[in-house]
Amino acid sequence: MHRRTLLGAASALAATGCAPLLIPPAAQAAGLRPLGSPQENFDFAWLQNAARSLAARPYQPHGRALPADVAALDWDQYQAIRFKADRALWADERLRFQIRLFHLGLFFKRPVRMFDVVGQRAQELAYDPALFDYGQSGLDGAKQPGDLGFAGFRVHMAPEFKSDVAAFLGASYFRAVGAEGQYGLSARGLAIDTALPRDEEFPDFTDFYFERPAADSRTVVVYAMLDSPSIAGAYRFAITPGEVLVMDVDATLYPRKPIERLGIAPLTSMYQTGENDRRMANDWRPEIHDSDGLAMHTGAGEWIWRPLVNPVALRFNSFADRAPRGFGLMQRDRDFNHYQDDGVFYEKRPSLWVEPKGDWGEGAVQLVEIPTVDETFDNIVAFWNPAHKPVPGDELRVGYRLHWGATAPHNPPLATCRATRTGIGGVIGKRRTYYAWRFALDFAGGALEGLDLAQHKVEPVISASSGRIEVTSARPLASIGGVRAMFDVVPGDSEAPITLRLYLRGAEGQTLSETWLYEWTPPPLGQRPLV
Repeated sequence: MHRRTLLGAASALAATGCAPLLIPPAAQAAGLRPLGSPQENFDFAWLQNAARSLAARPYQPHGRALPADVAALDWDQYQAIRFKADRALWADERLRFQIRLFHLGLFFKRPVRMFDVVGQRAQELAYDPALFDYGQSGLDGAKQPGDLGFAGFRVHMAPEFKSDVAAFLGASYFRAVGAEGQYGLSARGLAIDTALPRDEEFPDFTDFYFERPAADSRTVVVYAMLDSPSIAGAYRFAITPGEVLVMDVDATLYPRKPIERLGIAPLTSMYQTGENDRRMANDWRPEIHDSDGLAMHTGAGEWIWRPLVNPVALRFNSFADRAPRGFGLMQRDRDFNHYQDDGVFYEKRPSLWVEPKGDWGEGAVQLVEIPTVDETFDNIVAFWNPAHKPVPGDELRVGYRLHWGATAPHNPPLATCRATRTGIGGVIGKRRTYYAWRFALDFAGGALEGLDLAQHKVEPVISASSGRIEVTSARPLASIGGVRAMFDVVPGDSEAPITLRLYLRGAEGQTLSETWLYEWTPPPLGQRPLV
């Protein structure tokens, strides 16, 4: 599963016949031209009605063949194409935001329609080669067709507008940054039939509508039309940058056909190697990952931490819940020394927390882990799968907030797992007579803070779906002001995955930590060293 740099495409919806809208003087100065007639009375209700009408019609594939020179661009050539900063949408206005557009090419082969929304008038914006600096790409802008179109967009913010804070590019993929200013994992508008024994479907954002913000607004609103063979939908994103960037998302979905596995608020990330999984530790860097775990806050109030792995074969886990309070793919490890990468800075990669708005009902947080050979492949997917399977005629309304940054907006009052390490089990200095695998978990913060760990008894409560647990301990770890829990798993002769659970309990029976949850697959019988 490659990084999902597939592209969205233009909607089949045609603009209604209305009087032409003049591009405002500021936009004219930025070099933007109107395309066609404006859409009057635009708002989210209009977009929802348009999505409903679109879903009632047979799906029409979007896009067309690119010019040969655009289609032939390689990675470096595509990266050389830059949108001119002085041509950005709202560049000549005293606003906190600007919109800059991506050129088509490389993986991004389908044009996406872009609209400037002033009041309730939505005016499509025309492609113009003069908007781009083609640099060393080898493309001659003068030879590009006037209707080529755009691939996506990014949001820049005052005062200097140098770096973007969010980008939407490829299918329904988008990314954002917190105060660290470093991109990492991605989100998607929707996932369809992920990890089923057939091709996954990737819906496209086909139209984007940029609502012109007030001069003092710290939030920019973007609307999007989503389309795919199985479903159409209307989206509203209210994007508020900050220490943690927040996207307030509302979506209304209209299925064209029954959908077996619908993924709401899907997150996509990369995990190659880390403290707990060194299967692909063939690089000089100690750890390589955009995210190191899936965190969940269940409807019943339990906090769960599931470290990620790079498995030998595809893994699919489903965590049943009702009315979840939140979930996310997190990058908890923020120590540069653990990565030693001074180019992409994995320790600065944002975590992404999904906060549902309202009651999402019955369903499951689902996690897909796919084998990957290096960091250029996104191999981790997490999403909410509602128990109700959508069918034509349904109208699904869903709302949630996405929090992009170093920390989640809500943290457990309990101690959290700071590291998971694994290795050969047994007792050092004693001859091993059977195979065992060691787990060492570090917990700190929350309920452990303020405890005299030298005097206060802490015990690990451990369960395993199969095999035997032995050599258990929980002792103070001064370097983190917390507790290290350790245990061995003896798998027996089975090679089936073993589900492990652990939490820390105090002397009075009180829960001191979140629940650590793990799936470990024992190696084949012939690959279990005793030394």
